[in-house]
Amino acid sequence: MPRERLSHVLAEMVANVLEIEVAPGDEVAVGQSVVLLESMKMEIPVPSEHAGTVRAVKVAPGDVVQEGDVLVELLLAD
Repeated sequence: MPRERLSHVLAEMVANVLEIEVAPGDEVAVGQSVVLLESMKMEIPVPSEHAGTVRAVKVAPGDVVQEGDVLVELLLAD
């Protein structure tokens, strides 16, 4: 049985989670925004660096995330 290839979409700064734009099972494309963050009154879309299927969303609206926190876990496309 092949190993699952996973990728994580990470927070690049301390911010508040405004909106989750994907759900487990959703297919995402490279560059697609998966989470909307807010920092210093600016909205910051967080794009996926890889194509794949959302395996898990690790944050919720209202959460405060730190730099490097996992936002979304992806199962990579073949």
